[in-house]
Amino acid sequence: MIRRSLALTSVCLFAVSSIALAEGPRARDIGIQLQGKPGALNAITDVQGVEVGHVTLIKGDGALQRGKGPVRTGVTAIIPRGKNSTAPVYAAWNTSNAAGEMTGTVWLEERGYLDGPIMITNTHSVGVVRDAVVGWIVDHKWPGSWFTPMVAETYDGFLNDTDGFHVKSEHALEALKIAKSGPVLEGAVGGGTGMVCFGFKGGIGTSSRIVTTPIGQYTVGVLVQCNFGVQTDLRIAGAAVGQELNKNYAPCTATPAPNDKVPACNARPDDKPGDGSMIVVIATDAPLLPHQLKRLAKRPGHAMGRLGDISRESSGDIFMAFSTANPQLNSMQMEKISVETYPNPLLNPLFEGVVQATEEAILNALVAAKTMTGRDGHRVYGLPHDEVRAIVSRNGARPQ
Repeated sequence: MIRRSLALTSVCLFAVSSIALAEGPRARDIGIQLQGKPGALNAITDVQGVEVGHVTLIKGDGALQRGKGPVRTGVTAIIPRGKNSTAPVYAAWNTSNAAGEMTGTVWLEERGYLDGPIMITNTHSVGVVRDAVVGWIVDHKWPGSWFTPMVAETYDGFLNDTDGFHVKSEHALEALKIAKSGPVLEGAVGGGTGMVCFGFKGGIGTSSRIVTTPIGQYTVGVLVQCNFGVQTDLRIAGAAVGQELNKNYAPCTATPAPNDKVPACNARPDDKPGDGSMIVVIATDAPLLPHQLKRLAKRPGHAMGRLGDISRESSGDIFMAFSTANPQLNSMQMEKISVETYPNPLLNPLFEGVVQATEEAILNALVAAKTMTGRDGHRVYGLPHDEVRAIVSRNGARPQ
């Protein structure tokens, strides 16, 4: 079986706005049947106002030299109301396993709304990205005198010189500058550049659902940075895909040879299987209050479970949700305001939309991400589309 390789010897920095068209297929394009009705873009940007931007950093190959590379990392920005608004959003967060970091959660928990963007990067770049966002918020004249930005992370040390601190303030600011509405690039981009998901190349994925309720139609959008899961646990559309693929893509300790005659094995030989993390950002235009958004932010764990994951002990599976409704919010409000609210008995369709969109976003990340070779010759294969299609077809797919 011939497998793809990626040799990277030159410095590459890709600043990718969300308007860029996605490269390659998505989960539905390779025959995976998924439930629910997606929005026009099938992306978090189907929620009006949401903007996304990625900066991708790729440099060098070969042996790890701290501070020099190889570099396989980046940063992703999500701006809930877009750059032209300084209104906060009602928001909340949750987790299924907290071996990770999402800054700003303590203050978010206390007051129930979020100022500024949400950023995602690698574990050791959280601090520099957080500091850059403070400056960005101040420069954009957000109300208030101090800020606690939301920055989340997953660990990319298998492919990346993660201790080399290659993400700089200017990269975070560039991701914010180029963030736009429209289609969102997926796979090994932005904060997801160096990530591994279910033993295959992971990264950024997105999806959305149109939710119809007795009181109106709403949109739920999800963006994920997936870096979790054990290969043999992976299930797609009900089929035990990971167990079958493991026969040819099992983890091992061998390093690819210079002539590209590589062993039939995949990523993470030196790590505990399944260690990693998962960040999920949920957007909706339904007028949810913070306590309802916290309930929404519990649901991504169900989607991970549908794909076979158990949220392992060292996995940082952290989720947040925000609502773009109630644009009259002001973090310095000194007088009474009226807000639109949503009835609790009608939350189930939104819960369902979150689970469906999260599941598809993870699959979109896996399908979009291509084989990557990083530090010390570590190689992570992209999910083999034809083999997945055959396994799902042979075992029967879940109907839409």
